[in-house]
Amino acid sequence: QKNLSNRLDELADILSIDDIIKQIPETCDRLILIPHQYLHLLPLHALPINSQQGEGKSEILMDRFPAGVSYAPSCQLLQLAKTRERRDFTHLFAVQNPTDDLDYTNLEVEVIKSFFQAAEVLASQDAKEAAVKVNQNLTTAHCCHFSCHGYFNPESPVESALLLAEVKTKQIVQDKTTEDGFLTLGEIFGLKLEQCRLVTLSACETGLIDFQNSSDEYIGLPSAFLVAGSPAVVCSLWAVNDLSTTLLMIKFYDNLLNYQMSLAVALNKAQLWLRDVTKENLLLWIKRLSIKGYQKLFLSAPLLKNDDFRDLSLSEEPFEEPYLSPSDKPFEEPYHWAAFCAIGQ
Repeated sequence: QKNLSNRLDELADILSIDDIIKQIPETCDRLILIPHQYLHLLPLHALPINSQQGEGKSEILMDRFPAGVSYAPSCQLLQLAKTRERRDFTHLFAVQNPTDDLDYTNLEVEVIKSFFQAAEVLASQDAKEAAVKVNQNLTTAHCCHFSCHGYFNPESPVESALLLAEVKTKQIVQDKTTEDGFLTLGEIFGLKLEQCRLVTLSACETGLIDFQNSSDEYIGLPSAFLVAGSPAVVCSLWAVNDLSTTLLMIKFYDNLLNYQMSLAVALNKAQLWLRDVTKENLLLWIKRLSIKGYQKLFLSAPLLKNDDFRDLSLSEEPFEEPYLSPSDKPFEEPYHWAAFCAIGQ
């Protein structure tokens, strides 16, 4: 987490990313990455590149391609996704905090559903595996949002899963089985997402794939949702702090629905916003949101739930030292904003 920026610097050098960029015409403003094997595990969109502006401002790959940086598991799945032109984006199906252990997830879904004309939300214990798989709203939704835990099984990728109600987190490590409460990759393949335009997996490890596969077909949750019918998936490469995820997701959907941005651009701009936003501007943004109870939750909670940040507060009156100054950028480290990637169309 702390060394991610340095590791990205090293990776950029190893890949000679600047030499590669020079081979791309300056008129090219969009990039679709189809990484090879273990490169699927890395946030290539966050790689630093030499600034073209001559202002000394460090740039990353997303800055170079203003029309968006996205990914695809393979050329075949990218071609399949591109055959699905779906313009309707008014109906949401969401799974909300089925394990009841994500502090900001309820808030995330409440805000996101306000952007849609219609929404079906399965929250907490209502989000059981059977209830999700047989729900008619899942097959007719334009957007499917899973705000829950996700699990990637490197030993048996087909058993990777989203965690729904009636499953205990500790079972993941002990059993790694597909018992009730796990919506496994194999089960996702069987879903019929015939109207879906986007699946968002607001969960940890949902973007990981079987990079040891020597073929061009990488197995993972994003691929499963693409095969099930969605032309696009947004997912994460590692377990991101719950607050960081909520802020990023809200900004992403705001960009997508209220500012009519393309999928990749909406996500990229949300990531850059989270990276650059100061405490002062974040407080102003939070206060502008009209969802009841939203401001109170953010302003009363610690910024992050780990030892390094437990004393940092977003509140205007810091309750404990050390605290953030108005000009501090609480989420500027890549750990907070670089995990999510857009896959598919």
